[in-house]
Amino acid sequence: QLLEAKASLSLARTQHVLQLQQAKAQMRNMVPKSQFEQLQTSLREEQRKARQLQEDLHRQAEQACGQLARTQEEHERLLQAAGERVEGLERDLRNAEAVLTEKAARLKGVEAQLSGNTRSKLLIEDLHEGNRELAKALRVAELKQKCTEEKNQALEEQVLALKHLIREITPASLS
Repeated sequence: QLLEAKASLSLARTQHVLQLQQAKAQMRNMVPKSQFEQLQTSLREEQRKARQLQEDLHRQAEQACGQLARTQEEHERLLQAAGERVEGLERDLRNAEAVLTEKAARLKGVEAQLSGNTRSKLLIEDLHEGNRELAKALRVAELKQKCTEEKNQALEEQVLALKHLIREITPASLS
């Protein structure tokens, strides 16, 4: 839209210059007053249109800059939230690993003490089951962390693209 508005403004300016030159040439050739007044009115109307186009272009540029700034702020907020989620998942993963290590140590101790006893076998099986559940929870936490890291990377790429777009639009809107 900005490019179209600039092109329209440039075309209008060119048309104004041509009309002014034509009017001067006609005046030299004794142009009738009514035709001169008509051209003068047309010139004023085109100048008014050019000013309106310039104002519209400026307003659109300001709106685009504002929207880009809001979008960048939203992406930065999402990026920060994703980072916090990653930290939370890493903390959960460390806790699960610690619990798993503790359960494995207990399991080894229980196995050594109760190796010949049927009751101890049941306890060992229960501990093995708990260990398997913790290992499964650990795998799920790792998958969630990986997914969050991928989303975080995608958000970082979007932020970089937005920054690049802002850098391209800002000089054009200022000129």
